[in-house]
Amino acid sequence: MKTGPFAFEAAGDPKAPPLLFLHGIGGAARAWRHQLAYFGNHFRATAWDMPGYGGSAPLANVSIAALADALQEFLQQTTTAKPILVGHSIGGMIVQQWLTRHKTDAHAVVLAQTSPAFGKADGDWQKSFIAARLGPLDRGETMASLAPSLVKELVGDDPDADGMALARDCMASVPAASYRAMMLALIGFDQRNALKDIAVPTLLLSGSKDNNAPAPMMAKMAGYVPAARYVELAGVGHLANLERPDAFNEALSGFLNSVAPTTATNAP
Repeated sequence: MKTGPFAFEAAGDPKAPPLLFLHGIGGAARAWRHQLAYFGNHFRATAWDMPGYGGSAPLANVSIAALADALQEFLQQTTTAKPILVGHSIGGMIVQQWLTRHKTDAHAVVLAQTSPAFGKADGDWQKSFIAARLGPLDRGETMASLAPSLVKELVGDDPDADGMALARDCMASVPAASYRAMMLALIGFDQRNALKDIAVPTLLLSGSKDNNAPAPMMAKMAGYVPAARYVELAGVGHLANLERPDAFNEALSGFLNSVAPTTATNAP
């Protein structure tokens, strides 16, 4: 589906409570298809293609702040009020940034395998992280050629085969320019001081084998968010909804059943 500059996928009654999924740097709206099918019976479950991905137009200048503004534009164009936002990785950063200007405009949020900060451009870890991910493109590789190794590095123990095929397909289809822009947008992101101001019910979801958003860091992050709930999935890497879709859905369902609007029936 398409609205304005945004492409998205959706399932469920348009009048049902809205549940919006935001993918990560290597993802796409279709990365959430298992969740759309699962939660579409009880919510208006939607997943966007982030600007520059799939059928969504790229931004002229990419930053986490600009992506948060794009999220607000998407919500307005789809007439989505009081959504439950599920942000994975950079999607979770976008949600954090969006909350700084829309503190009570979400019904609840899920910060999945994400971080409250990336750090300074001149930090050794940050420079190494960016170089490791953009260096192969600089040397002539393509997203399609890199997809198998990139996905393999992200996952934990015994990932779902179908989920991994979808993860590789999503990664391979990311435009190289968008991948570069999103990686560089991470530099300088820092919402650590804003965690205490999150004013809506929040689930922080981690994977014990996630090297990009390590579980100990996410557990510490949860300690700064008022009344946050923290769930760690054992053996899972950075792509929980694709690696272990059933475990991810179960964790999300438990949270949704405690916070979902009264107009929604219980999640599966």
